[in-house]
Amino acid sequence: MEEITKEILKEVYRPRDPDAQKYDFGHLLVIGGSKLYSGSPALNALAAYRAGVDLVTVVAPQRVADIVASFSPNLITYPLDGDYFEPKHLPEIRKLLENKSAVVIGGGMGREPKTFSTIVEILKLVGVPVVVDADAIHAVAKNKEILAGADFVLTPHLYEFYILTGVRLSKNLDERIKAVQKAAAELKTTILLKGRVDVISDGERVALDRAGSPYLTVGGTGDTLAGILGSLLAQGNNVWDSACAAAYINGLAGQLAADEFGPAVLATDLIDYIPEVIIQV
Repeated sequence: MEEITKEILKEVYRPRDPDAQKYDFGHLLVIGGSKLYSGSPALNALAAYRAGVDLVTVVAPQRVADIVASFSPNLITYPLDGDYFEPKHLPEIRKLLENKSAVVIGGGMGREPKTFSTIVEILKLVGVPVVVDADAIHAVAKNKEILAGADFVLTPHLYEFYILTGVRLSKNLDERIKAVQKAAAELKTTILLKGRVDVISDGERVALDRAGSPYLTVGGTGDTLAGILGSLLAQGNNVWDSACAAAYINGLAGQLAADEFGPAVLATDLIDYIPEVIIQV
């Protein structure tokens, strides 16, 4: 078992070639949003940029894509017809997956049956690392066979872990460690369980991240984590190092933001502190 420290940053951020060009450090595809939820994919994308990826494209239902595009001129959005993801969108999504280096999927997608089936089909299509978050965890809970051996990282909170495994966890850290390691081994995937102490396991190794703050219960901080993780994967880092580094970056950035804002902290405040963390390299 290892404790994650700032040394993990050296594994995911290396000196750049002075002749580096756009796309050398990745193009992330964020798949998320639905009629009611536009914030998740926006937070994914903004956090991903701050964590160093070269380009982010957000694919979302029309209303969500339009809202996300208004957040920042840095964001590229691709609007889909309708209010939710449906199987009819798969040809467009298949095209968008071309030349992408990683994917984040799940934030704000909702739990419509058609959306769940679409998520599963997308995960069957991808050939790059994927962060499976939020509603996408609910979708794969009934289709666990698609996880085995793929470069996926699942990022559940306690309830999502229960949905995925049927195991209700207490506050006991030892219990959580054993449960996450067992689930990762059985599913043949990597799990990053969010909590006061983040627990990461690929079924063999276990890492703990203790950075964070009790004020990070505010909505959106899981979305920033997914975005940071997707960014690191898109930049060509391996799944294990990316998961560990993302937990550290998100936790410490959140801790710094909470030190300033206390109970008034927002997920967007956390994003502003990501550079303060990664500059430690």
